[in-house]
Amino acid sequence: MTNSLDDAMTLLRPWIGTVRVVEDEISLSMVRRIAATLDADPDLFRPGMELPPHWFSMFFADIARQSLLREDGHAQGGVVLPPIPMPRRMGAGRRLKVMGRLRAAVPAVRKSEVVDIVPKTGRTGNIFVLTLRNTVEQEGKVLAVDEFDAIYREATPPGQKTAATVPKAAPTDQVWADTILMSESLVFRYSAITWNAHRIHYDSDYCRDVEGYPHTVQNGGLTMQLMIDAALKRAPAELRGLTARLVNPLFVGDSVKLCGYAAADNRMRMFAADKNGHLCGEMDLEFGA
Repeated sequence: MTNSLDDAMTLLRPWIGTVRVVEDEISLSMVRRIAATLDADPDLFRPGMELPPHWFSMFFADIARQSLLREDGHAQGGVVLPPIPMPRRMGAGRRLKVMGRLRAAVPAVRKSEVVDIVPKTGRTGNIFVLTLRNTVEQEGKVLAVDEFDAIYREATPPGQKTAATVPKAAPTDQVWADTILMSESLVFRYSAITWNAHRIHYDSDYCRDVEGYPHTVQNGGLTMQLMIDAALKRAPAELRGLTARLVNPLFVGDSVKLCGYAAADNRMRMFAADKNGHLCGEMDLEFGA
C-alpha cells in the first residue's frame, strides 16, 4: 500500500462511525413526481398511503450549497461525505433489509452512518471503498436498513479512456425479461428527484474529456430501482431484502434488458444486460409475509 493511501487514512479514519441525520416530509407532490417518472399513475397516491417498499431511496436528498460543489457536480469532500482524495465516485454494491413501507405525507428521517473506508490497490490503480449504512425511520419505527458501497477512483489521464472491467456476457437462460429505454428524459427526471448533479449523467463532453467514458452514464441507482420494479411484478410476497452488485456501466440513450428467474422458496435471482448482451448488474431478492 502506498504512503499516500496511508496518509489519507489518517485523515479519513475519524469519519468511520459518524452519523448524519436527514429529515424528509415525504411530500405528496414528490411522491407523485416519483410515480410519474417510474410510469405509474401519480393521481392514485393520497396522504397516508403506503409507498412501494423500495421508494425510500428517492427521498432524503443530501443538499449542498452550489458554492460547495466540485467540478463533477458532487459535494466537496467533508460537506456530506468523507473527504476521500479521489475525484471519481460510482456505486458498486448494496445490501438491503426491508421491515416496512414509507407512507406518503408523513415525516421521516434517514440516519446515514459511515461504516468503513477501505483503501485498495488493484489492476486499475488505487481506490477507496466507502461503505454507508442508511437507516430509515418513520413515526419511531425502523422501515429499512440499506447498506451500500461506493468506489472512489483516481482521475483518468487526459485523452485516455476510463479503466474498466472486461465485459462479461450475461446469461441467456432467463424465464422473463423486460426491456426499458434509458432515455435522456428518464435519467434527467430521476436525477432531479434525487438531487443528483453528477455531470456524468448529463454532460457528454465532460464524460468524454474528463472521465474517459464514450457517452453519458446511466445512473446506477435508477438501474436498481428498475430492476426491483421488474422483480416486484413477479414477486410471490412482500419484498424483505436484497443484495445487488453493479459490474459494468450502462449509457444514457441505450436500452437495458432486465431479466430474471422464477421465484423459489421466496427468493428470486435477476440480472441486467446492456444492448450488447454484457452483464451490467446482478440482484438476489428475498420475499416474505
